[in-house]
Amino acid sequence: MTHPFIFLEWLELQLHLHIGNHVTYTWLVMALLILVAVLVKRNIKTVPTGLQNFFEPVIDSIENMIEETMGPKGKAYFPLIATIAFFILTSNLIALIPGFFPPTANLNTNAAMALTVFAMTHIIGVKEHGIGYFKHFCGPVIWLAPLIVPIEIVGHLARPLSLTLRLFGNMYGHEIVLMIFFGLVPFLLPLPMMLMGVLVAFIQTFVFMLLAMIYIAGSLEEAH
Repeated sequence: MTHPFIFLEWLELQLHLHIGNHVTYTWLVMALLILVAVLVKRNIKTVPTGLQNFFEPVIDSIENMIEETMGPKGKAYFPLIATIAFFILTSNLIALIPGFFPPTANLNTNAAMALTVFAMTHIIGVKEHGIGYFKHFCGPVIWLAPLIVPIEIVGHLARPLSLTLRLFGNMYGHEIVLMIFFGLVPFLLPLPMMLMGVLVAFIQTFVFMLLAMIYIAGSLEEAH
């Protein structure tokens, strides 16, 4: 625990539940995203206003990034990439609210997302290329396969570990530093750290999303 007081943890204790902060705050982030999505959907207009005015350029930017990184076939995976991006960003940003715990500061949450990307990478690869997808693991010439296959397997298994630890390390580390500053000097001094936290939240979202796109794009390519 990094916060001296976590609101939903207190609520859990009152209700005699033992779910875990990362689960309860994951549910909170999901509820916020669903609420915003419903509000935007109900007020969609030809001339955008309000929330639609904010989300249209954001959605367009993500869609353009997917097309540039993954090619035309990547558009089919926009819901997966965009959902991960919005979830991570919202989870990261609520860390700046006193009494709120970011789900991304927990290994379990990050591992779940990383394993989802890992599984989808290979599912998409097999769907696109059939059994020929496994040529990706064999190298350019068949006689190098005994050497290349173990290297490729280790490299692919390292991907979810890398995604998990990178996001966890940055978000948990920021939480620790922020709480230390709040403990030492509760007024004004933590503000620069909170501003840096906003930057970290966006950067870590972008890195996770970009790596997910690159991994899936690799599975869409033909093996040569």
